[in-house]
Amino acid sequence: MSTLRKSFAIALTITTSGTMAHAEPQLAAKDVVIVHGALVDGSGWRAVYDILSKDGFHVTIVQEPLTGLTEDIEATKRAIDQQEGPVVLVGHSYGGSVITDAGADPKVSALVYVAALQPDAGEASAQLLSKFAAPNDAMRATPEKFFFIPAAKFPKTYAADVSPSDAQFMADSQQQLAEKALGAPVSVAAWRTKPSYAILTTQDHVVSPELQRWMYQRSGAKVTEVNASHAVFISHPAMVARVIEAAAKQAN
Repeated sequence: MSTLRKSFAIALTITTSGTMAHAEPQLAAKDVVIVHGALVDGSGWRAVYDILSKDGFHVTIVQEPLTGLTEDIEATKRAIDQQEGPVVLVGHSYGGSVITDAGADPKVSALVYVAALQPDAGEASAQLLSKFAAPNDAMRATPEKFFFIPAAKFPKTYAADVSPSDAQFMADSQQQLAEKALGAPVSVAAWRTKPSYAILTTQDHVVSPELQRWMYQRSGAKVTEVNASHAVFISHPAMVARVIEAAAKQAN
């Protein structure tokens, strides 16, 4: 082979290899981090966890203190730091505010909002909740300014489509939310730069369906509507898992 032909062959090999390496798509996300909402803890996500784990995902469930937005974001960031990435970050209810801020982490490739708040930068959870009429008047506050739902009203308000025994257990194991957590604005809106998915619960009496629709239209989220209560992660775990897996497969 002539020197000219050898040089051309080498150059072609380098160019082709470089192009192929550059064009190779990123791997689909295998790490899922779930952030529970107010008044509950992560234990209610067991059914979703089992489905995702069986399907090959590594799932981490954050146990936020619910003592303040900053503390809850920090707890979520610690969980993200433990992942190899890319990460699908999932938030339920108030947890949506948490993932909106924590989701700015470079490891996070997609966001999933499950009947969740989705604030913009500078917006607080309470500010969003005030945009539409509250779907219930059951919420109460302790003298120390922590929110809860009286146990007698919890099943109908929060978990109307969950078995009575499970709903009562949720009522009696509530994790109260600090009022200041709802009043604190997020500093960044990760959904503005990353793909977001949303599950809109049409029978929700905690975060109104009208508010959910407004937020998800604003963000351009890919929405899945379901006839479910606020406790959709318990009443429809397979559907919730499917949305999370779709986000993982399409994340880049």
